[in-house]
Amino acid sequence: MATFIITKRPSGFYKYELTSRKGKTIFTSNPFELRFECEEEIEHIKQHIDRIFFMNFRSGSGKYFFKLILDEKEIAISRKYTTQLLMEKGVNEIKKYMETAEILDFSASIDIFGAIEEEKK
Repeated sequence: MATFIITKRPSGFYKYELTSRKGKTIFTSNPFELRFECEEEIEHIKQHIDRIFFMNFRSGSGKYFFKLILDEKEIAISRKYTTQLLMEKGVNEIKKYMETAEILDFSASIDIFGAIEEEKK
């Protein structure tokens, strides 16, 4: 099962990623100013998965990737794949698991390990 993961970038913007069952990133969203915008777009694309268009590309170094297009708007870009077959598997995983993917929010900047280190002193 795939999972959406919301995180906060060092720039202060939020993003979400869809990760595979094995924990590999399949695609990463465009940046958002507010966290709830990530949640809204995730729900929107989950509801309209049948309208998503996958535009395939090949980088200058020969890697394959795709962009997710919904309502003529680019919403995310995939990771780079070494072969076209692996890229197609990524697309198939999106079609198969995205609707039921859970959302995990790691955007809060809580340093739980720092607190543990402080207790040890």
